[in-house]
Amino acid sequence: MENFTPSPKWGLQPAVCRACLFAKGAAPARIAGGEPLPAGRPAAQTRALGGLDAQEPAPQQLTAGGSEVWLLSGSAPDAWTDCQPAAAISGAMPVGGLLPLFSSPGGGGLGGGLGGGLGGGRKGSGPAAFRLTEKFVLLLVFSAFITLCFGAIFFLPDSSKLLSGVLFHSNPALQPPAEHKPGLGARAEDAAEGRVRHREEGVPGDPGAGLEDNLARIRENHERALREAKETLQKLPEEIQRDILLEKEKVAQDQLRDKDLFGGLPKVDFLPPIGVENREPADATIREKRSKIKEMMAHAWNNYKRYAWGLNELKPISKEGHSSSLFGNIKGATIVDALDTLFIMGMKTEFQEAKSWIKKYLDFNVNAEVSVFEVNIRFVGGLLSAYYLSGEEIFRKKAVELGVKLLPAFHSPSGIPWALLNMKSGIGRNWPWASGGSSILAEFGTLHLEFMHLAHLSGNPVFAEKVMNIRTVLNKLDKPEGLYPNYLNPSSGQWGQHHVSVGGLGDSFYEYLLKAWLMSDKTDLEAKKMYFDAVQAIETHLIRKSSGGLTYIAEWKGGLLEHKMGHLTCFAGGMFALGADGAPEARAQHYLELGAEIARTCHESYNRTYVKLGPEAFRFDGGVEAIATRQNEKYYILRPEVIETYMYMWRLTHDPKYRTWAWEAVEALESHCRVNGGYSGLRDVYIAHESYDDVQQSFFLAETLKYLYLIFSDDDLLPLEHWIFNTEAHPFPILRDQKKEVDVQEK
Repeated sequence: MENFTPSPKWGLQPAVCRACLFAKGAAPARIAGGEPLPAGRPAAQTRALGGLDAQEPAPQQLTAGGSEVWLLSGSAPDAWTDCQPAAAISGAMPVGGLLPLFSSPGGGGLGGGLGGGLGGGRKGSGPAAFRLTEKFVLLLVFSAFITLCFGAIFFLPDSSKLLSGVLFHSNPALQPPAEHKPGLGARAEDAAEGRVRHREEGVPGDPGAGLEDNLARIRENHERALREAKETLQKLPEEIQRDILLEKEKVAQDQLRDKDLFGGLPKVDFLPPIGVENREPADATIREKRSKIKEMMAHAWNNYKRYAWGLNELKPISKEGHSSSLFGNIKGATIVDALDTLFIMGMKTEFQEAKSWIKKYLDFNVNAEVSVFEVNIRFVGGLLSAYYLSGEEIFRKKAVELGVKLLPAFHSPSGIPWALLNMKSGIGRNWPWASGGSSILAEFGTLHLEFMHLAHLSGNPVFAEKVMNIRTVLNKLDKPEGLYPNYLNPSSGQWGQHHVSVGGLGDSFYEYLLKAWLMSDKTDLEAKKMYFDAVQAIETHLIRKSSGGLTYIAEWKGGLLEHKMGHLTCFAGGMFALGADGAPEARAQHYLELGAEIARTCHESYNRTYVKLGPEAFRFDGGVEAIATRQNEKYYILRPEVIETYMYMWRLTHDPKYRTWAWEAVEALESHCRVNGGYSGLRDVYIAHESYDDVQQSFFLAETLKYLYLIFSDDDLLPLEHWIFNTEAHPFPILRDQKKEVDVQEK
């Protein structure tokens, strides 16, 4: 067979037998210099420079021996050979580079190179012949593909459905027999097929049926989403605009209906509160320490009044006001948040100043978007507690007025409230970062105490109905391993990402389950069951002990544990101890001890810093324990959770170490956070030089200082058997029936 020698002007062509080319009968082509290419040769464009920036012709497909082969031009001169190996084709894009996409009986597919398709034994055209640049590009392509796959699983709005089928509802055959538990009864029938789900009707432990059920559920969810998207895309712009207007009209009608429900407040017989007498402690040392904490409150309040009166918070370094977007245009967060602390500490003049401002200036008729959660716990909670302590009608009126304003947040398909609400239009939405626009467990789960009291004080059950519906939705859902994920989609009523935390995003949901039971005078048995079931799952899956003997609560992300505990999680020590009395038989002492262990761990997180105040989060991995290892976790913003646990542990055990630890916190606050203009948070608790964040948080007055004051007070000041603290430390009385309340008052 005659060999063909190429012109130097040609671009590089892979080494291929000329006879193979002519066998295809390809038409002759010409190169740039005008020389004709032999028939069958794929035309190649010349390159000025080698590499990936030059132009490439379309691949030419040849078939030989039943296998498909693709030919590409290269970038450097070489020769066409007579079925000989192409040795050292520098910088070429080999034919074998595309072979992994095709099967080759002769060459064995991926590793066969071109020889598998043409009957030869070529090895030089395999993946090893890739240039470094091309390898790098392929590596980038594969990396992007893997990143896209993982991103689709973990971050797309409906990815939780896939996760729930793959990670949490794993094949029962792979689980130990002890984990198999039959369902408690048939669930709702499948909407599409009218069948009862497998767990109730099938044989427990049948892996095939379980997998089929999960796949069917995932398929159904995706088909529904596709149908909804298709229907939306098929609508004309005029129809979409009409739907928007109809939705706005519906919201406006709902708002009018809600307002009509509250034409006036019913008369309520105010009963003098129990346990608000502010007696001085008998012990002189304790009395002196409590007086110091009251002086700290006066320092924080007076500087707020001097530099930021009427605004939400104080910037103590700049000596000016600070307003978070969480409150929209509502003003006076520190005033409302501090009301009950002023009352409890006997600061009567300051309390009257705050009351006067609220009566004249506190206005909820604002055109702004607010956080439903933050406005509820700080403003509604603060106003309710101020009413229950003082009996001043203005506080009840303002609390109910604000509660009515928040009701449109519940206008979602499932009744799960939106996180953000425009106070004027009543339009709600969720944080865009929250698992595809989901509602957050700690936010929609931290409305119950306030809304039950709003129902009580307004005489209208609509507030109670709204929060009880949240439970209805939750109780219909499967809990992965008995745990509550942090995200719930208010439109579908289904879980979002399976991220579980007893700290941020989840914390106060569990707190409010326990306190709902206690606040109901222990009649809300549904709340009690939900709480203890959740605690059991938390103990099983999240609570761990470090090699150094510290008990901590990890976070669950997609079925994997992250050995990190947040400052917010430290409230749980007090929660476990508070719930010990109602625990199942023989578990009361266990939960009290668990609370003590969490308190010790959180104290260690304080003790292992330079300033003796704890970081935002601390870790138990990489050889460290109870220490923040990331710069963005080393700050302290005057948080109260550790001191909150000290308060409950002191009240329930009277172990003097809790007063000792609390006083250590007082000394640290005075040494490192106190400035001329108030109290400031710190950017790094591990360095000697204070770097201030220049914000005096309203919860520093509402929670941190209140809990410190209660630790150094007698137990008959706001006794736990008569008062429940909301998650912002605002005390609410236990809701008893009227006759029982009178009996308690007489006693």
